[in-house]
Parts: sequence; C-alpha cells; structure tokens
Amino acid sequence: MGTPKRRLAVLSSHLLPTGPAPSSSSSGVSASFCAQQRLSRSQESGHENDCVFCKIIRGESPAVKFCLLQLYEDDTCLCILDTNPLSLGHSLIVPKSHFSCLDATPPSVVAAMCAKVPLISNAIMKATDADSFNLLVNNGAAAGQVIFHTHIHIIPRKAHDCLWTSESLRRRPLKIDQETSQLADQVREKLSNICECSSKGQESSLS
Repeated sequence: MGTPKRRLAVLSSHLLPTGPAPSSSSSGVSASFCAQQRLSRSQESGHENDCVFCKIIRGESPAVKFCLLQLYEDDTCLCILDTNPLSLGHSLIVPKSHFSCLDATPPSVVAAMCAKVPLISNAIMKATDADSFNLLVNNGAAAGQVIFHTHIHIIPRKAHDCLWTSESLRRRPLKIDQETSQLADQVREKLSNICECSSKGQESSLS
C-alpha cells in the first residue's frame, strides 16, 4: 500500500496541486465512450486474482492478521484498518465485489458503503479520541489510487494534527465568468451523454 510518508505526499499533492490548471476544452462524449466503459468492465475479472482486497475477502489473507484488521462486515462490504495509516484508526470501507474504481461501482453498492459511514466513523472516533474525520476516495492513478479495488478512507482527525498542508492556505473564490459558465455547460453535457448511454445499455439488456 506504500509507506505512510509517500501516501501522505501523494494525497497532499492532489489536495494542493502545483501544476498548470486543466484546460477547459474537452471533446464530446460519443459512442466510443460507451465502448470504453464496456471494455473497462470486461477487464475487471482479470484483476481480481491479484487484488489484495479480493484476497482478504476470499479469506486468503492470514487468519490472525485478518481478524486483527477487520472492524465490520455485512453482505455488501467490510471495513478494515489500513495497514499503513495516515492517523490512528485510519480505516477502509471495501465492497466485497471487485470494482476497479468508484465510477465503475454500481450506485447501490456505493450507497450501501456510504450508509455505514456514520456508524463506523462514530465508533472509530470514540475509540481513537478523535473529534473529526476525513472521508476520502482516491479515484484513479492521478488521484493517488494505489489499489484498484474501490474503497473509502475514513481518516480520524484531531485539532492541530497538521495532516494536510493545504489546510493552512486560503482558498480562492470562484470567478463567475464565461470560463466558469462554459465549464458548467460541459459538465451538464457529459452528464446527459452518460445518462443516455446508461439508458441505452439497460434497454439493450432487456431486449
């Protein structure tokens, strides 16, 4: 899972990006988007054998170690302690089925995972004497994802723990200008295309 220092550096770099701002231009979503989505899903099963989370779920992780790590389990997901925590009690909510990233995970599974966050985070904060926590998903390599099996981080926090360097920086207000308007239009267009693609996929599966 990488060393804590390396993981903290990666996470901080994405919370405080130093590179150039992304371009507002973007190509439209076409039928090729749907094809890419289907190809991505077809590759999922090939990664399960090597997935560390899948091995834990299948019981291939050493029994003693797994019993020590596991905090919670139900029919859809489980919660384990992170083996390289950023803070005491840093935990992961992991779906039992293999999905490489959040956008490849069915909404029902995401909902089931998120529904357990209040229960699990409350227990973790009480056990670690923390009064806050970060809920974090690293979705994709550029966002710092290391294990390509969807998981949600619960990271307990205490005042003045200085975990994120970006917390000391002042945020800049969003400029309501033409560029911002174009960005909002592009996101709405992508949402429309993705929903249309999903609807067509459901219709074809029923036919």
